[in-house]
Amino acid sequence: MIVDRIAILDWSAANQPRLGKDSIWLGVNGQPPENLPTRAAALARLQALVAETLAAGQRLLIGADFAFGYPAGFARALTGQAGALSVWDWLDARITDDDRNRSNRFAVAARANAALPGLGPFWFNPTREELPDLPHKGTARHGHGWPEHRLCDAQAKGAQSVWKLGGAGAVGSQSLTGLPRLNQLRHRFRGAVAVWPFEAPTTPIVLAEVFPSLLAPRVAAATGMVRDAAQVTLLSRALAAQPELAPLLTHPDHPAIADEGWILGLGHEAALLSSLL
Repeated sequence: MIVDRIAILDWSAANQPRLGKDSIWLGVNGQPPENLPTRAAALARLQALVAETLAAGQRLLIGADFAFGYPAGFARALTGQAGALSVWDWLDARITDDDRNRSNRFAVAARANAALPGLGPFWFNPTREELPDLPHKGTARHGHGWPEHRLCDAQAKGAQSVWKLGGAGAVGSQSLTGLPRLNQLRHRFRGAVAVWPFEAPTTPIVLAEVFPSLLAPRVAAATGMVRDAAQVTLLSRALAAQPELAPLLTHPDHPAIADEGWILGLGHEAALLSSLL
């Protein structure tokens, strides 16, 4: 698979517009990254990037640094349909996220928990809203039956549980706010966008989950930059330097992948790091 552009998106679930640390960064082909203050602004920028790519007759890979799926079986239990993209549609229909970054993600997580056995699997509620179905602590959960990690999380050093919605290193809220935005992108450009690994990456635009911590040694050595900015710059540069992306778009032959997804480049860290030397 050969593409003309690589765009890496470092997402944020911030509750208000934010720039700098812990905000949204977009890196394209290793160029100086863009800092976007809101999720609405990020979607608008992605839409423009996709439109430019299609108009030029080119191909674009967009990598986003949040989980594209949940542990196997969750999709059917929540939506009645197997496959990660059914969860994308379910979240898109329920998550509200305005132009000032105010979202209802905790209430939606509580609603998901209420539709499942026991208490959980989502947890962490920092709001003053009474959400009895969303426990404040992970240890308060019981009987929900879901594993903490996906197959790829177990292989990716430092990956956190998709159920954890807040606290150090948490990615759960990023997925709840990010998946609806990517879903809107794929529906707006229907037929031109594929979500790997759930769909064949043969379209002009391919969306893939990334984990910039695969480049942790190089990110740690990048001084004078916001960490998130360094991550999108280095990962977009490393991917753009690959002569062929097909080897990085591989995953185990396991039925769980249809629900859980996989991380682009996982297991190919050496090749990515060597391209930055």
